[in-house]
Amino acid sequence: MNALAAGAALCLLGLAATFQAALALGAPLGRFAYGGRAATEDGRLPRRLRVASGCTVIVLAGAAWALRADVAPATWTLTALFAVNTAANLTGAHPVERWVMSAGTLALTAAFLMLSLT
Repeated sequence: MNALAAGAALCLLGLAATFQAALALGAPLGRFAYGGRAATEDGRLPRRLRVASGCTVIVLAGAAWALRADVAPATWTLTALFAVNTAANLTGAHPVERWVMSAGTLALTAAFLMLSLT
């Protein structure tokens, strides 16, 4: 079960990091992030949120490292972080953020919880 949870978490972290990197680089996907209310007319995020997405990539890479290094306190912290993120995603204006992103962060919450409990 641990290997399955870890593998699922790493895959989801990779997908999330790729999405955030695309946002940081200016992809017109802003309506799917940050509540769906921050996108400019061309669909990109404003500079401050692009920087935030770049920082999120670093956090997600750190989460993957903590998972691979089996850092127990970090897995509990990340469980809480992804749970809060799920709640925030559920308030998103765009259905993709509300349902797809929420499902992804809920799966990350479950995976990190399973890893934290073992």
